[in-house]
Amino acid sequence: MSGAALAVVVVVVFLLALYLLQRYGDLRRQQRMVLLGTLLSWYLCFLIVFILPLDVSTTIYKQCVLDNANHPAPVTRTRLTNQTDDNSSVHPTVSTTQVCEEPWSYIPDGILPVFWRVVYWTSQFLTWLLLPFMQSYARSGAFSRVGKIKTALIENAIYYGTYLLIFISLLVYVAAHPQWQLTWTELQTIGITSANTWGLFLLVLLLGYGLVEIPRSYWLSSSHGYLLAKTYFKTAKMATEKASAEENLADVMEEVAGVHESVRYNHCLRKCVDTIITKCPTEYREEMERTMESSCGEQNVLPTKRDLIKLHKKVISGVQRHGQTQVQWSILLDEAFHLEDVAKNQSSPARLFTHSAPSEHCGWIHRFIYTPTVEWYWECVFRQSFYRLLAVLLCLLSAAVVWSECTFFTTHPVLSLFAVFVQLAEKQHNYICIEMVCFVSILFLCVCVYSTVFRIRVFNYYYLVPHHQTDAYSLQFSGMLFCRLTPPLCLNFLGLIHMDSAISHQDRIQTSYTSIMGSMRVLYFISDGFYIYYPMLVLLLCFATFYSLGSRCLNLLGFHQYITDDHLTSDLVDEGREHIRRERRKRQKAEDGENRRWAWRERYGVQGATGRTRAGYTELKDDQSCSVTDVTNSVKTFTRRDGEEEEEEQRRSLLRDYSSNEGSPNKRSTGGRYLSLSPSRTRIFDDV
Repeated sequence: MSGAALAVVVVVVFLLALYLLQRYGDLRRQQRMVLLGTLLSWYLCFLIVFILPLDVSTTIYKQCVLDNANHPAPVTRTRLTNQTDDNSSVHPTVSTTQVCEEPWSYIPDGILPVFWRVVYWTSQFLTWLLLPFMQSYARSGAFSRVGKIKTALIENAIYYGTYLLIFISLLVYVAAHPQWQLTWTELQTIGITSANTWGLFLLVLLLGYGLVEIPRSYWLSSSHGYLLAKTYFKTAKMATEKASAEENLADVMEEVAGVHESVRYNHCLRKCVDTIITKCPTEYREEMERTMESSCGEQNVLPTKRDLIKLHKKVISGVQRHGQTQVQWSILLDEAFHLEDVAKNQSSPARLFTHSAPSEHCGWIHRFIYTPTVEWYWECVFRQSFYRLLAVLLCLLSAAVVWSECTFFTTHPVLSLFAVFVQLAEKQHNYICIEMVCFVSILFLCVCVYSTVFRIRVFNYYYLVPHHQTDAYSLQFSGMLFCRLTPPLCLNFLGLIHMDSAISHQDRIQTSYTSIMGSMRVLYFISDGFYIYYPMLVLLLCFATFYSLGSRCLNLLGFHQYITDDHLTSDLVDEGREHIRRERRKRQKAEDGENRRWAWRERYGVQGATGRTRAGYTELKDDQSCSVTDVTNSVKTFTRRDGEEEEEEQRRSLLRDYSSNEGSPNKRSTGGRYLSLSPSRTRIFDDV
């Protein structure tokens, strides 16, 4: 298995990063450089997380070999024990086959140092240089590449200058001590330490939120009532955001229409205006063309190129935000309808899950595996227990992480729970157990941190939206955060299991990953102070998250958060419920109308349902007249809706339509006369 495990992990992690990019980004419309930079940043960060357990097991094996090489006597006596009497050794139960057994995922020497060096420095180049530049480039409203590059350089000048100032400050601090000689290796260590210090500062903030919020979210998600109320709350907020996005887009399109009318086709800026118009939605472009044709040649104030650049940027942002709100609105409606269906099906004696709307899932999984019976048992019986059990397990893991973060610097006795588990497995040379403990631990830390990154929302400026609705700026910003958070997260994890000698102060072989980081003892006030005591702040952050202090502060500032004991939250829940009822009625009417048209089309043919005279009526032949019973039976035969209540409602609706047709003077059902499906309009000459 030499190197095979590494190759498998590399391929699997690439597929994972590609799947996430396909879910959040738009592979068809977004720029190739944006997608490539985001994919590479996500891929490298996930790669560090999945390869680190293999590095730990390989390092433990090397430590075992080194210990046996420095103390060969016990091994010799063990061999004599297997050949002579029992009283010839003090270790009669140990055999050479159980000592330093090579792990199944052993990676040969020389591979991991080169691998970590390439992965780490590539991710740092992405996060500190390339991705910030690409962010500004993709967000720029300039019309040429040179203009976009110029805008990106200007926007990043302050950004790069700030971090350069921090690096120079640390450099002066090191140079002020004569006992330290500034070599290239120490300069690298100072740069790595600066980046890791910034990442650890943000890491603890995100970790303190995720350690509490993730178990609590699963516990609360086990209650259908809580989920439904929170969905109503989010629906009310999304309705406001949707209306704001539509209003903002309409204002921007009004500005574009004014520019479209003022800048004629022979103007030098007309090409820029055409570029802006191509970014507008289709309906607005058609309306602009009609307005342009009917305009009388009114001359407005001509815009400058700088004004067009700003307008171009506003158009890109407005269209993107409008698309995001539309998709999120549709997702929230489907989620609310599903939760309402769950509430209705909980008391179903048939134990079959029925949807109020036709289900779009028609694959073989929903036909043969996830059947209505299986869906009913999952949604109404097992889901609540499963989520609560998962919440309890996640809560135990969170408690273990908080305890270990507060005690990992103590090596005698060992108080960190993760270090205890790894050392017990190390004594038994159980490398699979070591890798599983490391993988589960670091995966849980990454879920707490990365899920917070995917959830946070900064004033609609940065927001990861699924279903291919995330803009280029947010994708690249997430890649920057991942590249900055992953290295300090891995170093923090190595400190939890006492595999980082800069923190544990143990004389043992370092992992290949730690050797790339360099010796943190160059800056002892960081390795012996900040790296040890700052992670304890996670305990205070957990208490703040548990009591929702951050949500309450945001609520006071006007950013509405879901708080169960708040009156404003109750009002928003009621408002969201009304939105859901209105949308359900709207969909119901649209579906009933479509079903009625489909039934008439099947009963009388396409010509009878769609062919209309110039007066607006449908002309039927003599043999197409029918009675009320025939109409009702035809609807029952060809309707696509299921359920006795829906059929009865549709039958009554058709009976009312037929009775109204009989009473209307311009809707007659005798042979050879006219029958209209449109509402009657009584005019003064209708009796003539």
